[in-house]
Amino acid sequence: MAGETKKRIIETALALFSQSGYLATSMNDIAQQVGLTKAALYKHFSGKQEILDCIIAQMERMDLERAQEYEMPETEPDGFAEAYQHIPAEQIYAYSLAQFRHWTEEEFPARFRRMLTLEQYRDPEMGRLYRDYLAGGPVEYMAAIFRKMADSDAQAMQLALRFYGPMFLLYSVYDESEDRKSVIEALDTHIRTFIEQLEAEKRWRK
Repeated sequence: MAGETKKRIIETALALFSQSGYLATSMNDIAQQVGLTKAALYKHFSGKQEILDCIIAQMERMDLERAQEYEMPETEPDGFAEAYQHIPAEQIYAYSLAQFRHWTEEEFPARFRRMLTLEQYRDPEMGRLYRDYLAGGPVEYMAAIFRKMADSDAQAMQLALRFYGPMFLLYSVYDESEDRKSVIEALDTHIRTFIEQLEAEKRWRK
């Protein structure tokens, strides 16, 4: 029962954080929305930071589960770059599309993304999380993947920007679109075109 209550608190808090912002949401706001007294809420969590820590831990678990589901190598980026060369293009395509759907269609990560977007300039820690999860982190990760296929670090970074830039832009397009299916289709086309071009470049290099 306590576990279910904690889960409800975490999900309710994230919903409020994604609407009003982490800084603007109080423990009292969370307690009222959950239907608890403030004192009862503090029996489960010492404060907002502990709730946020649980939200981040859940995001990390979801990331790991998705990587396992799509059989992506569980190594550091440089090791992943080596392993990436042996992964079928269709697997990369499926995983990349799943990543986008994860951040847009799944309620928990979509709210996490909106919270970070709201708070990235208000709080240094939120800004760091935004970079790690949605901005510089994914670009650096992709650059590490492409490093084995490029002639230089600079070229690997350009490949990463070519791949991730449109995906990053489409997050905002998706949120504002009345035809979200067309956004998914646009991303689908981008990923397939990128992979085709990358495969062609690899053949040309040989």
